[in-house]
Amino acid sequence: MKTVKKSKTKLEKAHISLRVNGESVEVAFAPHKTLLEVLREDMGLTGTKHGCELGECGCCAVLVDGQPVLSCLVLGLAVEGREVATIEGMADGTSLHPLQQTFAELGAAQCGYCTPGFLLTAKVLIEKDAKPTREEIKEALAGNICRCTGYIKIYEAVELAAARMRGEQAEPAEESIYGRQ
Repeated sequence: MKTVKKSKTKLEKAHISLRVNGESVEVAFAPHKTLLEVLREDMGLTGTKHGCELGECGCCAVLVDGQPVLSCLVLGLAVEGREVATIEGMADGTSLHPLQQTFAELGAAQCGYCTPGFLLTAKVLIEKDAKPTREEIKEALAGNICRCTGYIKIYEAVELAAARMRGEQAEPAEESIYGRQ
C-alpha cells in the first residue's frame, strides 16, 4: 500500500493598518472576513453586533470615515488606511455621549442589541444637522431595526440629545418618562 502525503496549506492572513476609535492599529485576519468579524473576533470590539448579516437590520452599523456603514457587508480589507468608529469609542472616557445619556434616560434602549447601530447613525445625523425634524430622524434611522421599543423613545432620545448638544437646557417631556402621566 502506497502512502500519500498530504501537504498542509497555510492560510495566509491579511495585515492592514487603520485607525479605530482614534487610535492607529494593525490587525491580521483571514482575508475573507467582513469588517464585522474583524472588529468582533480579531479586535475584541464586541459592541458591534451580529444581526441579520444581510445588511437589513443595522445592528452592525459602524462609522467608516465618518459615515455609517453596515459592517457585515464590508470586507475587512476595504478599511485599510481608513478611520473606523465603533460604539466603544463613542463615550469620552467615563463621560457618556449625549446620545448615550438620553437613550438611558428615556429607556430608548431596551434589550440593547440594536442600540450601537442607532447611536452611531444618530450621531452622524446630529453632526450634519443640529436640529433635525422628527421626519429627518426617522429617515436617517430607517435602516436600523428595533424589535423592542416601537421607535418613539428612540426618536425622542435623539431629539433631546440634539437639543442638549445645541446648548439648550432640555429635559424629557413628562410623558416620555416611563411611569409618569
